[in-house]
Amino acid sequence: MPTTTVYLDNHATTQVDPRVVTAMLPYFTRVYGNAGSSGHSFGWEARDAVEASREVVARAINAPPRCIVFTSGATESNNLAIRGVSERHRRRGNHLVSVVTEHKSVLDPLARMARRGFEVTLVGVRADGCRDAGSPDLDALAAAIRDDTLLVSVMLANNEIGVVAPLRAIASLCEARGVLLHCDATQAIGKLPVDVHELGVDLLSLSAHKIYGPKGVGALYVRRGEKPVRLEPLMDGGGQEGGLRSGTLNVPGIVGFASAIGLCQSEGAAESARLRQLRDRLYAGLTARIDGVALNGPSLDDPALRLPGNLNCSFGGVDGEALMMNMRDVAVSSGSACTSTNPEPSHVLRALGIDPDRVRSSLRFGLGRFNTADEIDFAVSSIAETVRRLRQLGGQRFLAQANSGELKASSENPK
Repeated sequence: MPTTTVYLDNHATTQVDPRVVTAMLPYFTRVYGNAGSSGHSFGWEARDAVEASREVVARAINAPPRCIVFTSGATESNNLAIRGVSERHRRRGNHLVSVVTEHKSVLDPLARMARRGFEVTLVGVRADGCRDAGSPDLDALAAAIRDDTLLVSVMLANNEIGVVAPLRAIASLCEARGVLLHCDATQAIGKLPVDVHELGVDLLSLSAHKIYGPKGVGALYVRRGEKPVRLEPLMDGGGQEGGLRSGTLNVPGIVGFASAIGLCQSEGAAESARLRQLRDRLYAGLTARIDGVALNGPSLDDPALRLPGNLNCSFGGVDGEALMMNMRDVAVSSGSACTSTNPEPSHVLRALGIDPDRVRSSLRFGLGRFNTADEIDFAVSSIAETVRRLRQLGGQRFLAQANSGELKASSENPK
């Protein structure tokens, strides 16, 4: 039995891999120069470390190094992509398209642009009960693209339900209409193959802290070449990163980002297979020990549909927040960490057509590199015991739901 809390919130953030820490340490104390200082060896060493890291990150997504712009993380990258395209190309059009289940770091910049006079269309997703529940509705997306559409933004893997979007098909729709495609690949990188050419994207956002790297560093891929994507920068100053991201570069963070993404490249396939086994073990344990467990999101039996370490379940008759707060020895979440200040139920689950009570009874489990089978078994026992206690406290409501047939022991995957 674990002696400390079992951490199953790896979609929110991950533990920094000790090997990444080792790679970063010299850049705090020995190689501490400013990468923009061109007049001495301290700056040269820092600059060389940044450029070597740029090559590693670029290689991981099959991109030229000059296409990588280092940022503070995916939120900044998403803002730079959406606002940068919108403000640079407004004379050509003022229409933006995305999906209702996107991360708030995409939806909020879109809302900002709407307040500035842009038109924004958010398309729906496949409903609860479908094998690919949560996947963007391709017909609706195709219909949403207009002659004045500047940008389509679709995440590769959803941070709450783990659904993997058909980006290549979406790219084909955008290419046919001459529209730029941005992809938030924050949750996908390191867990799925991410190749900007195979995906057909023009812009792609990444963050280090989801892949066992440090917080506060990420990147935006910006397509170059014969028809380069041009962006309006969010910040002005020193003109770093090709003028797209002014500010002193976070050299230790960038080195850590490259180290983390390199480890994912070498170990990712085996790690994904192990996480899928642990995820399925968790789900099997929960459904065997607890009545009224409902799977949220796509099927678990097709690796192409869902992130390997993702599980999102509802526990009938139990409030998810109460379950989370009463389960002190297992760390999970009820949704995106970036919306934790918003008391509204998950916009992702609501978009699937799931009823409000079931949405409020949901928890998100994010399994990661350092989780073990013993931890999964412990988590199952802890969750089952906590659900039992909470249902006893609210027993009348649970019994009423059970008798009316509202609770379903969902050991089967969605169809």
